[in-house]
Amino acid sequence: MTARGDELFELVDALLCADGPVTSPVDLTLVAEHRRGHGAMYDALNSGNVDVPRLRQVLARLPMPRAADGRLVLAVYVSNWLRPDAPTSADRLFCHVYGRSGRTSDQFVPGWPYSFVAALESGRTSWCQYLDAVRLGPADDVAEVTAAQLRRVVIDLIEMGRWHASDRDILIVFDAGYDAPRMAHLLDGLPVEVLGRMRSDRVMRRPTPTLKEYALSYAQGGRPPKHGKEFRFAKPETWGKPDTATTQVTDRYGTARAMAWDRIYPRLTTRSAWIDHTSELPIIEGTLIRLQVDRLPGGGDPLPLWLWSSATGLTGEDVDMRWQTFLSRFDLEHTFRLMKQTLGWTRPKLRTPEAGDRWTWIVIAAHTQLRLLREAAVDLRRPWEKPAEPSRLTPARVRRGFRNLRPHLACPARAPKPSTPGPGKPLGSKNRCPATRYGVGKTTRRPETIIERDRPRG
Repeated sequence: MTARGDELFELVDALLCADGPVTSPVDLTLVAEHRRGHGAMYDALNSGNVDVPRLRQVLARLPMPRAADGRLVLAVYVSNWLRPDAPTSADRLFCHVYGRSGRTSDQFVPGWPYSFVAALESGRTSWCQYLDAVRLGPADDVAEVTAAQLRRVVIDLIEMGRWHASDRDILIVFDAGYDAPRMAHLLDGLPVEVLGRMRSDRVMRRPTPTLKEYALSYAQGGRPPKHGKEFRFAKPETWGKPDTATTQVTDRYGTARAMAWDRIYPRLTTRSAWIDHTSELPIIEGTLIRLQVDRLPGGGDPLPLWLWSSATGLTGEDVDMRWQTFLSRFDLEHTFRLMKQTLGWTRPKLRTPEAGDRWTWIVIAAHTQLRLLREAAVDLRRPWEKPAEPSRLTPARVRRGFRNLRPHLACPARAPKPSTPGPGKPLGSKNRCPATRYGVGKTTRRPETIIERDRPRG
């Protein structure tokens, strides 16, 4: 924190020492750990500076949580900071949300979408480690921005010594909003494996038959096919025999049955995201996994889950590890609930998106301190809460005891200098410099076909 650093440091301390959820940043100036006024707080958010590249390296240098097999697991998640009543805020987009205000239909609300990258822990937990956050703009291609973000994170992990050449590939987990084969192509050259959820209506292809296999199947001859037969998720008759099948009995989901098919890939065409691909379209092979469980914890209908991994030749044990790792991705829901409801990430009414970026990194820094101090925190539980071991405390319960730990920590903020507040704007005077109003930007539409791309614009 290079500019207004003293105020930003105290703001992080106030964020962690406040009693109860954060409802407004100005309320943090009343916390005893915050020794400066509310004007300094707003000035720091609007004009301060956070050295983000350096902070990314600091986060990558910290001890990383790992999966059961010792590998790093990263998850990508897009969360929206909704700003429907902020016409003076720039770079807002229409964010897709589900059933707000009692409605059951989807809605599009103006806001700032942020792409987060976090390292997941093994087992059922509400902890993770944030590594990066990027605000998405109207002209950004989400896949390309996410790929550049992940490439930067992986390089930082390698440079900080958190991944070595002898380690397993870093597993990156995506939800259905990302095209997993395309992400694997964009991340080519990195020691990573892509694991993504697939839509249940997808159509993919089987491995291309060899010349010998084609000659045995078609004795009359003909031109060998470039692609294998279709694999339709909605038609079991096209699946064939799986290469791997496993069955496990779980406490939360009952019996979990997984089937995997090796070397399954999508047939790419020169459309949409691949429209500018000049060379021959690649064949991106991977392992397709279908998971079926008996029940869901919430009581819903247990629909099958389709996953695609960029790794091939997986064994039954490898397949079970993949779908179990994907299910641990839902632990991020607890983390974002803490960020929004307890740490107040989306509470400030900030005008500029740059101020929103500073506040986002402040919240990430505060969450990181909670994670680093969870072993030293004392469980200050409510009378109706069950006791928990120090290693099983939730982030909210660790935050309750942070005020008792702060006196034992070094405070980088200097003592405030006494000053006299200015006179301010005269009472009754009109605002002669109204703020600029911005419309809600729409995501830049890209051509879907070559004809549409080459069509002259008049």
